Amino acid sequence: MNIHKICLFFTLFNCIACMENRVKNAYAEKETILKSALAEKGFANYFPMYIRVFKAEKTMEIWGLKDTTYQLFKTYSICNMSGTLGRKYKQGDKQVPEGFYHIERFNPKSNFYLSLGINYPNQADMFFAEKGNMGGDIFIHGDCVSIGCMAMTDDVIKEIYIMALEAQKLEQRDIPVHIFPFRMDDNNMQQYSATFPQWLSFWQTLKGQYDFFEKEKRLLFVNISAAGEYF
Repeated sequence: MNIHKICLFFTLFNCIACMENRVKNAYAEKETILKSALAEKGFANYFPMYIRVFKAEKTMEIWGLKDTTYQLFKTYSICNMSGTLGRKYKQGDKQVPEGFYHIERFNPKSNFYLSLGINYPNQADMFFAEKGNMGGDIFIHGDCVSIGCMAMTDDVIKEIYIMALEAQKLEQRDIPVHIFPFRMDDNNMQQYSATFPQWLSFWQTLKGQYDFFEKEKRLLFVNISAAGEYF
């Protein structure tokens, strides 16, 4: 084996080892900080979680289940998010989806530091998106680069990834991720639907969940009709 191959081997070995240590390093850096924040918010420990995203505001909220209702734990700024308001239709449109999803996979060796994959396309997306070209691989991830994903800084994704792992340890099988175009109060609905009238009927199917959660701090069960509409 020549010197160039030896160097390449050790470079690849070190890169793989680094990726495998990302979760361990995240815990080492963030667990004390998170536990302190949990205590400040009145949580005895980690919790079943709910992730709520607002595209226009570029914010991601982490809510924790406490007894029978959710309490806001932390709000993060989204570092980068491509596309515009409205649902995702196809591969390559760089749109962040809108609708009701859940985390379906964890990737500790992501090209974007750490990543949490959501279940796009869901049944509603499959009805409306371009058949055979719907795209996929939508993540919450680090590295602050987006072509349809919700990109956080590496520092922030460490915290979100840890909380998702801990929620999974609590046997939360599906961590809900609800992606809204904006905070869906009546004033915003009027403002944004005037600019994007083509999305008004779709946004109205999202607003019921938003309004219920704002009032009750609980989640409605999400149904999808045979016509691909949320209800």
